[in-house]
Amino acid sequence: MPITFDEKRKIFKLDTLDSTYAIGIREGYLIHLYYGKKIPDDNLLNLPFRGYFATISPKNVHVDDYKFSLDVQPMEYSCNGSGDYRLAALSIKDSMGRTTTDIRYLDHKIYNGKPKLKGLPATYCNDDSEAQTLELVTVDSFTGAKVTLYYTAFANYSVITESVKVENTGKETFEIEKIASCCVNFPSMDYNMINLSGVWSRERRVITRHLAHGIQSVASKRGSSSHNHNPFVALVDDKGGEDFGDAFGFNLVYSGNFAADIETDYLDCTRLVMGINPIDFTWVVEPGDEFQSPEVVMVYSDGGMGKMSRTFHDLYNNNLIRGEWKNKKRPLLINSWEGSGFDFDQETLVRYAKEAKEMGIELLVMDDGWFGHRDSDNSSLGDWFVNESKLKGGLTKLIERVNAEGVQFGIWYEPEMISEDSELYKAHPEWCVHVEGREKSPARQQFVIDMTRQDVRDCIFNQMYDVLSKNNIAYLKWDYNRAITEPASMLLDARHSKEFFHRFILGTYELMDRITSAFPHILFESCAGGGGRFDAGMLYYMPQAWASDNTDPIERLTIQFGTTMCYPASSMGAHVSACDRTGIETKAAVAMAGTFGYELDPKEMSAEDKEKVKKQVEDYHKYYNVIHFGDLYRIIAPTDDEFKCAWEHVAKDKSEALLTVVIKNRAPHDFLLIKMKGLDPEKMYRDATDGEIYSGALLMNAGINLTEGTLSAGRSFVRYFTEVK
Repeated sequence: MPITFDEKRKIFKLDTLDSTYAIGIREGYLIHLYYGKKIPDDNLLNLPFRGYFATISPKNVHVDDYKFSLDVQPMEYSCNGSGDYRLAALSIKDSMGRTTTDIRYLDHKIYNGKPKLKGLPATYCNDDSEAQTLELVTVDSFTGAKVTLYYTAFANYSVITESVKVENTGKETFEIEKIASCCVNFPSMDYNMINLSGVWSRERRVITRHLAHGIQSVASKRGSSSHNHNPFVALVDDKGGEDFGDAFGFNLVYSGNFAADIETDYLDCTRLVMGINPIDFTWVVEPGDEFQSPEVVMVYSDGGMGKMSRTFHDLYNNNLIRGEWKNKKRPLLINSWEGSGFDFDQETLVRYAKEAKEMGIELLVMDDGWFGHRDSDNSSLGDWFVNESKLKGGLTKLIERVNAEGVQFGIWYEPEMISEDSELYKAHPEWCVHVEGREKSPARQQFVIDMTRQDVRDCIFNQMYDVLSKNNIAYLKWDYNRAITEPASMLLDARHSKEFFHRFILGTYELMDRITSAFPHILFESCAGGGGRFDAGMLYYMPQAWASDNTDPIERLTIQFGTTMCYPASSMGAHVSACDRTGIETKAAVAMAGTFGYELDPKEMSAEDKEKVKKQVEDYHKYYNVIHFGDLYRIIAPTDDEFKCAWEHVAKDKSEALLTVVIKNRAPHDFLLIKMKGLDPEKMYRDATDGEIYSGALLMNAGINLTEGTLSAGRSFVRYFTEVK
């Protein structure tokens, strides 16, 4: 059984494939005992001892033990104001405005499977046998706050998930001022902190720093997970790396404001707290009401960051992404945006489809500009009806003509936005997110629509449903192009005003769930000005996300490597564009590491490049399974080597492998030897390029010599290996 309770020792032990997580009970307090490599026994009660606490540290008068103080104990879910002065996971303000919070063990349940989170995305079980769940029920007897900690241990992965529910069982209203989704303690600070930071068109660069005394954190308060910081952090053994050492990964399944805080104390111990950003957050809980936190996914690896990433990838492919397109091969698309922008008509798009079909491309996406009277980015968001002055004859006729060319049709929406120059704004200016009496702050010449409101969501849903239900649409790109300013809703009074950000993302999730449920056959892709909302919350509703508006293949290397720290290739939107940094071969080699597609005008392509695209289309289908559902091995990170970058996809059964090497800058020499990873050392593999046969052991230990001519900037090598049986 993955989860056990030792009644005598009062220890909960959660075992996964390779890890153990243990919690003890002491005088009703929940104490964190251990998280790390799997251990067989639970004789762990001595582990929390941190030495004799100072006389100035508070103690519980009912605990006659000079070794015990909340000030030094590794509390499993730390509370504010009751003696633990380190980072708190929970702070509840009572009806008198006091924030002391003190939860104690009340009860527990252990059962097979995993419950859904109401209104929130989360991982799931395909079958109850895949995981077990522990519900740890605690209570603050003063406020009546019943706090349930949900832990799910997956049997086939080194994964534990955690979320928290707070119920008001008392007689007075209280307010949650902070609620983290996890609080994990480590008896050491010998870790490097890994996070993904960036900016628009430079998202998710891997940042590494050694833990230092004090608090280090990453967060977003932009209303979305953001281009700047991703809701992912990892702690990696400071003597470890890509392929060795302990690595602990944490990913919040949430698309709104988040915070991941890590504190190292005077004992050289570490605490990680992750959840909704408490800045601009309060939630009023009336008697009988409840609040559910988002879920944190926790991954342990004894094989460095590489194994950690592969665990995230497998979990998200199998137990987060849902629906028809979870395992189904996705159509190879071409998007109109970089080729034509707003300047298109029916004839332009039909030409795109005709030329795309000749190259083997299967789906045409009509991007921004098809609705209202939109010919630039200054109008019409919210008016989700067809711009018939641009698409003469209407959308149905256009789609019929595109389909007649043997090409499927896709469309672009930005449902969470509104333009001041729109029919919707004129009818409902109060639906624009703003603070009454303050100037509004436009961004990209647009504003945010109030997704906290049911009437807004109904209006947007009805407009989208009208278009989608009447037309043969196979793909939908859901964009989100600005952050939130002046956060307020006309329906939220002063007491509830700081609920806005969370209510906004709950509203977005509700609309996404309605649309994707109504049209399960449509392939949905999320986007947010590129990669500004690339997170696990989005992947629950839409199986892929546009990784970045930057399609330069060399700059994409850093973006995509960072993305793969947590998110699978099947989710990573990547296209070949008209960028002239490299030839089309290298553009395709880089884009092939993700969902793959094209973002250009076929008319501008040479006949030679069109022939190359036909070969790339063949390769897309040939390599689809090994890339989307195989194991990724990062060989040379673009941030570690000035001249080259390399990665490899290996089939789960080790029967095939795809090696890709990209030369970023002209090297000082032309010698290129790459040692592969992840193969079966006992198997023999044929190199499809020259027919040579090698053992897996040779390819991994001696390497493959790719020295051939000049290693000029922008050159790439793709080698495909199959098992010789």
